[in-house]
Amino acid sequence: MFWEELTGDEFEKAVPAVGRVCLLPLSVLERHGHHLPLSTDMLIGRELCRRAAALEPAIVFPNMIFNQILEARHCPGTIAVDPDVMLALLDNACREIARNGLTKIVIVNAHGGNNSLMRFFSQTQLASRRDYMLYIAEPKLLPEDVEVEKQWASTVDGHAGEEETSMILAIRPDLVRADQLRDDGEGLPQGRLSGLRQAGVETAIWWYADHPTHYRGDGIPATAEKGERLLAARGRALAAAIRLIKADTEGPRLQAEFFAASARH
Repeated sequence: MFWEELTGDEFEKAVPAVGRVCLLPLSVLERHGHHLPLSTDMLIGRELCRRAAALEPAIVFPNMIFNQILEARHCPGTIAVDPDVMLALLDNACREIARNGLTKIVIVNAHGGNNSLMRFFSQTQLASRRDYMLYIAEPKLLPEDVEVEKQWASTVDGHAGEEETSMILAIRPDLVRADQLRDDGEGLPQGRLSGLRQAGVETAIWWYADHPTHYRGDGIPATAEKGERLLAARGRALAAAIRLIKADTEGPRLQAEFFAASARH
């Protein structure tokens, strides 16, 4: 169930009914090639949460979009906020979610650029005592769904390619500009810093070096059927993770133990 669609009375009843679990989808507004909307990550993250919550009840928070996308500031339509603002907004949102009685907050990330941000944010939760537990859910597909990963025709993917294009075709086909898909190799890595990267040296500009037009992969082989299969499988995997989180008592116990121990030093 979506947080913003509940009435206040319904919300109050829903909190205990869902085991005090809130799904927090992280996304951004950014370019996705020539053919997908700026809201691609928002649409995918929200849909995954919707499907999972339908299988294992949870309250789904509205999309958090002010996250890490500094590498796409050169692209029209990108909204990239300052790093301190990202962390402050996430922290404030978690504290407000917990104040409303949802004490198990589950980050569901739909944007690759957030990977390091969400892990760093998770560690910042240990800086001071919290009355909630933060989880990051990145579940692997269930054993019965692993065959879904064999459906892809592309050998390079990652951003506006076959997977994301397929999912948007399944969610909002009206937003896919199929006539803008190009078969010219634009989505292949340019390898402009390959020497450094092969030596294990990273820089902040690595993504731009490989993908200056913010496109990695090939959207041409995408189909709505492939997208539906992937969304269904990921939804089931996330629902299974939510069930584990609901049953978890050891994480909160250990966190309370940690805060008590750190207060003595």
